[in-house]
Amino acid sequence: MVLEARPIVRAVEKIKRQTRGKKCQVIILSPAGKQFTNLEAARWAKDYDHLILIAGRYEGIDARVRRLIPGAREVSVGPYVLTGGELPAMVIIDAAARHIPGVLGDDESLEERRPASREVYTRPEVIIHRGRRYRVPKVLLSGHHQKIGQWRKRR
Repeated sequence: MVLEARPIVRAVEKIKRQTRGKKCQVIILSPAGKQFTNLEAARWAKDYDHLILIAGRYEGIDARVRRLIPGAREVSVGPYVLTGGELPAMVIIDAAARHIPGVLGDDESLEERRPASREVYTRPEVIIHRGRRYRVPKVLLSGHHQKIGQWRKRR
């Protein structure tokens, strides 16, 4: 299945008319596109009022769409191929939305702005598995935020 060019182009033109005066970026999702990054997500969230995502299915979209929509960017979310662009669209929405002030509730929730280790723990403090004890590091139980922060930086 290949999505036809005319309905896609008409839809994008209508969206652009409705958002006149707003900064829009059209993104065509394609495994052949430029690799999407978190830096790009942050920039798009800051620079654009609207992202228009064009997600193909199976074989994709008519190649003429790229020529008929000036300024459209072709983007890939990874070095793999999926059956459609719906999941990559959700990845881009989630990655960009995290950078919009207020979406996460607290600016410190952005992992890239706070020290974080890849190690996180839950309860109980000790898990016994096959005769071995696995403990939560004592510093995390201390309540001493400065020491916890230092521990995370080291990790």
